[in-house]
Amino acid sequence: MSVFIKDEQLVSSYIKGTDNSLNILINRHRKRLFAFILSKVRDESLAEDIFQETFIKVIKTLRKGKHYNEQGKFLHWVMRISYNLSMDHFRKINKTRFIRSNDNFNIFDIIKDKQISIEDQLIKTKTLSDVKKIIHKLPEEQKEVLKMRYYFNMSFSEIATECNISINTALGRMRYALINLRKIIKKEGLVLSMD
Repeated sequence: MSVFIKDEQLVSSYIKGTDNSLNILINRHRKRLFAFILSKVRDESLAEDIFQETFIKVIKTLRKGKHYNEQGKFLHWVMRISYNLSMDHFRKINKTRFIRSNDNFNIFDIIKDKQISIEDQLIKTKTLSDVKKIIHKLPEEQKEVLKMRYYFNMSFSEIATECNISINTALGRMRYALINLRKIIKKEGLVLSMD
């Protein structure tokens, strides 16, 4: 009756050498995790690859004796790994999309241009670098919500589920992230332009 065994018990059992415990975990969460990945990458073949990569990373992490940080939240931990792997995929294919909030606060919009000049490419690279630096200065919770919203176009409902918070909290974190970004940009005198 493996259904009644908690995820953390199965993780512990797997670490102690019971390989079948991981199979139970994979089967238990397959549909939800695959649907989550598919909603981000919108390609079944790619979603399957990322699903497999996710569990390869899970296996490597657990075999090193490292545990997931969030007690009793195995699925949340695995979803975070799959989210990061999805993000890595988008970075690799240079499909980064970024901020245009409801109040017209623009940090940048990348438009793919195969005829881009070397000068434009340098400006683009510098702008991306500056944006990454200012995002890293945000509090972790705000940074997480901002990335989910603008890098992966997640709804606030999805963000709330993923972070285990209310929708109002997700909206609040997003609002404060944008306020703080404006403050950092103003304080550091940054000019973020791709024109």
